[in-house]
Amino acid sequence: MNVLRRSAAALATIAVIGTAAPAVAATPSPSASIPAGLYGTTDPTYDGVWRQSLALLAQDTVGVKPAAKAVDWLVGQQCAGGAFAAFRADASGACDAKLMVDTNSTGAAVQALAALGGHDSATGRAVAWLKSVQNKDGGWGYAPGGASDANSTSVVIGALTAVGEKPAEVEKGGKSPFDALSKLALPCDGDGAGAFAYQPDKKGKLAANADATAAAVVGALGKGLAGDAVKPTRTTVTCKDADGPEQAADNGAAYLVKALAKDKHLTSTLPGSKDRPDYGNTADAVLALATAGQGDKAADALRWLESNSEAWAKQGGPAAYAQLILAAHAQAFDVHDFGGQDLVALLDATGPKPASASTSPSQGSDRAGKKDSDEEGSGVSVWWIVGVGLVGGIGVGFLISGRNKRKQP
Repeated sequence: MNVLRRSAAALATIAVIGTAAPAVAATPSPSASIPAGLYGTTDPTYDGVWRQSLALLAQDTVGVKPAAKAVDWLVGQQCAGGAFAAFRADASGACDAKLMVDTNSTGAAVQALAALGGHDSATGRAVAWLKSVQNKDGGWGYAPGGASDANSTSVVIGALTAVGEKPAEVEKGGKSPFDALSKLALPCDGDGAGAFAYQPDKKGKLAANADATAAAVVGALGKGLAGDAVKPTRTTVTCKDADGPEQAADNGAAYLVKALAKDKHLTSTLPGSKDRPDYGNTADAVLALATAGQGDKAADALRWLESNSEAWAKQGGPAAYAQLILAAHAQAFDVHDFGGQDLVALLDATGPKPASASTSPSQGSDRAGKKDSDEEGSGVSVWWIVGVGLVGGIGVGFLISGRNKRKQP
C-alpha cells in the first residue's frame, strides 16, 4: 500500500459520502507540533498514526524493539470506542463526533500493536469497531459509510489476520472481505487483465490500478502490511478465471509482473503532470509479489529501488523507510546494506531511540537473486495530492485517492 494515504482523505471523504461520514471541524493546522514519541518531523495531522504504525511494524519485523514511548504514543491515540483517527494532537480528552476516525489508521495500528504483543485490549476494541463499520458488500471504505475500496478492505483484512481472526468468516449481509475484493477484480480479457480497481467509477466501470492491485494481492492472500516471505514458486503466474481469493491474487500478481517488466518500476501519471517513478507503489508491488510466491519476478524492481530510492526515502521519512524495509525483508535483501544504506538505522534515527537494536543483518541476500546474479509527509505519492480537490464535491469514483485518474503501466 502507498505510504501516505491520509492527507486528503480526511477532507475528501466528508465531501462526498454524506451523512454516513462523521462531521469534521475546521481543517487542522498544518503547523501541528511533533510529539516526543512520534516518528518523523513533518506535520502528523493526516498521517501520524499511519507512519507510526508502519515504523513500529517494520522495526519489529527486523528484530528491533521500539522505544516504549513510541508504542505508548500509538496506544494513546485510540478512542474509547476502539477506532483511531489519523492524528489527535490532544489525546487526553475523549473523542467526539467531530473527530474523523478511519479504517486505514485503525487497521494499521492493529497490525503494529498485534505484532508487538501485549496489547490485546486495544486491538480487540479496534477490531470490534472495524467489524461494526463493515459494509454490506463485505468490504470497507476509508471512512465509515464510504464505498468499499480495495486498499482499505485489504488493510482491514491484515488487521483481522493479525489478531487471529479468519477474514473469510467476518461477514456483513452474508458477504466477506474477499467477496468485496472479487467485485473489484478485472477479468482476464481486455485492458488491465487480472488487476484490481481501487473503486468502480461513477458508471460502475473498473479501471486497473497498480497501487490497489498490490494491496489487494496481499489482502486476498489474507496477509497484512508486512506481507509474507514466501519461497518463490519459479512458476510464472497467468491470469485465469478466479474461483476464489487465491486465484484472484495470482491474477493480480500476473498484472504486476507485466507492469514492472518494462522500466522495473511503476509510474505515477496525473493529468497535467509529468510522469515520474512511483517509489512507494513499486515497493508495494515488490512486497505483493514476494507474498504471492513471485519474488524472483520482483528482484529487478527491488534492485532498481536500491539504486534510486535514497532521495525519496530521505524526504519521505519513517513510513518511506518502513516501506523499503518491509519490501526488502520480504525479498530477503539485506536491510542493513540496501544500496549502501542501513535502512534500519535510518528509520530508527527518525524517532525515539529503540529499546534494543537489530542484532544481525536480515535473512541473507540470495533468495530473490540479489547480488549473486548480480515530498513532505511520509513518502507521499502523486495521487494523494489530487484528493485535496475532492472537498469541492468530486464524485465517489474519484474519491479519496484520485487513483481512478492515474494511468498505470
